Amino acid sequence: MRCLVFTALVLCHLVAGFAQAATLDLAGLTVTPHVQSPELRYRREPDFSLGARVELFVRNAGDKELRLAPNAAIRLRGKTPDDLLAAGEWAWHDFPSAWTNQALALPPGALTVWSFNGKRATWGVGTDATLAVAGTEMKFDLAAPQVWLSAVTFLGHPTNPFPNSLIFHVANQTAGPLRLEACRLWLPEHNASWRVLRPQPWFTKLNAFPADTVIPARDRGGARVATGPLPLTYTAVEVRLRDTAGQPLTLWAHLRIKREVFDISGGWVGSDVRGRNSLTFEPFLKTLRRMHINTAHLGEVPGYTDNAELYANYPLKYFNRLTPFERFDREDVLPRIHAVEFLGEPQYGGGRPVPPMDVWRALAPYAATRLPTSLTHSEERIWRDYAGLSDYPHYDAYRVSAPAADAWSRYERWGGQTIRWGAPLETIGDLTVSLRELNRPRPIAYWSQGAHHGWARYGGRARTSPTPAELRAQAYHALAHRITSLYWFNLSLKSLLKFPDLIEPITRIGREIRMLEDFYLEGDAYHFERRKRGGQPDWDLAVIAGPRGAVCFALDLAYTADPQERVFTFGPPRQAKFTFPLPAYLRDVAEVSRVEADGVRPVNFTKTAAGIEISGPGGSENVFVVSPRAGTSENLETRRRGLIAYEDSFGFDPGKKPADLEQLQRILTP
Repeated sequence: MRCLVFTALVLCHLVAGFAQAATLDLAGLTVTPHVQSPELRYRREPDFSLGARVELFVRNAGDKELRLAPNAAIRLRGKTPDDLLAAGEWAWHDFPSAWTNQALALPPGALTVWSFNGKRATWGVGTDATLAVAGTEMKFDLAAPQVWLSAVTFLGHPTNPFPNSLIFHVANQTAGPLRLEACRLWLPEHNASWRVLRPQPWFTKLNAFPADTVIPARDRGGARVATGPLPLTYTAVEVRLRDTAGQPLTLWAHLRIKREVFDISGGWVGSDVRGRNSLTFEPFLKTLRRMHINTAHLGEVPGYTDNAELYANYPLKYFNRLTPFERFDREDVLPRIHAVEFLGEPQYGGGRPVPPMDVWRALAPYAATRLPTSLTHSEERIWRDYAGLSDYPHYDAYRVSAPAADAWSRYERWGGQTIRWGAPLETIGDLTVSLRELNRPRPIAYWSQGAHHGWARYGGRARTSPTPAELRAQAYHALAHRITSLYWFNLSLKSLLKFPDLIEPITRIGREIRMLEDFYLEGDAYHFERRKRGGQPDWDLAVIAGPRGAVCFALDLAYTADPQERVFTFGPPRQAKFTFPLPAYLRDVAEVSRVEADGVRPVNFTKTAAGIEISGPGGSENVFVVSPRAGTSENLETRRRGLIAYEDSFGFDPGKKPADLEQLQRILTP
């Protein structure tokens, strides 16, 4: 894809009754190959015919405005986008015909983005297509990318919803180094014209990593860019690089600008308690906020969100339909917004999946607002068809005593045992990788299994929520592959009272996330290895890397399925040797620390040619922070102590104090 040359398309259109010529060229092309995990097991064999998600960055290269109506004559491989959709070749698209009664007026020099999601290998990598517009044809290749934007994240100040910087990561899988040169954004004049993107000035002063701006072959790097305040709308990100022969290479991404924050949601925390919403009871709010919950699946809640003092003391961000727009798309409300979410689980759809194009139509009205959309993915077997539909995709998957899309009895994991009450905990990691790669460079989130009172008994298991160890393992298998928010399912008052032994474990995970949230937000999923011993899973090793440092994970897979208690059990810490590769820009390591809720401790390590090696006892979840600067561990410890002080500030601890737990119980049963 280095040397693609895009020829111009010559179009005719009518303006004030006169036929005028305008040129439309393909300024860029992004191909995101579909992936599907081979680790998941299903009742029916999944279809591994993999397509690709494709973005065409189309620019008006003429000197006249170009108007593209919904009925514009656009064809690919001789068929209209709607024909390809109806034939089942595409899952969804956003070509002009999708925007009924909304003509697109593209001024000279402006750009728009046309996207489609090919369903199977006939629209996958290794194929090509011809785009015809008004009788002029252009061929393009759907080649497997050798260089791509693996993560693009917008950052800013905690109290301001408008970001003022971005950080991007580049994956260079070519045989030679690439030099970062510049980056620019294409932005609309205002949100209502979000489909019309205009070029902004190039940023050439990049805070690059590596500092010399050269990304080695088969490695990763990137840059932080101080952009100034940015609007909450869609943008095309254009990154320019150059190879050793001086040949230019341009990478593109199309995504919504939203200030990334690591939010932790309590899920469906609002419930009826004797005619009142549970969120109007202060002890329950104290419990949630002490657990580092700052978001919930809610909109406006009378008695809570309209109680200025109560909401200011215990704020939870909105995560719901968020209509009417004029009530939520306001600058005073935007800081309260996590995301739009109202479609349930469309891949399940009550037993019949909702067509991806119907999902697109449901989310399309939000495009002109400043409200980011989110979508719950629930079945990895088909969720590639829904890739790219939302601004902030997430998934739900629970590995014990819960409904599931995969077939738990088909996993050959337990030494000949067949179990129906649980699935391999590490499949959370496989699911996270799948969703992340399908939607890159957008960040993703995960619904993690928490305390929930409503699950039934599965496979004879008595406990209907995870044990503390099972809960922690599931969360960390997602964190290790870079999520940027975590949603607990489900921390309702009734659920916490049924499983109070999960309050403290959730609090500790929340504390650990808050200690490392900057690493998660600024980083990129750099490495993953599933290590085996004797043919059986032994350790999952993963690295999230960014300019601040790397977070290295070693997650124990040698747990067992207890046939009597029907729970997963982990053994005591065992001796292990962990080897973590690092990007070239982080290999001059100054310090390594083990990070836990109870403390930050230095770790002895050995430098290798490509990273570090750590030897010693390894528990069920081992998290190490690798820093190129001395003092990081001290800063993390200071942050940890501040978080404990925050927890203590509520003067309420139902996870440890029976009297406080009893106070929570009295809300339900006074």
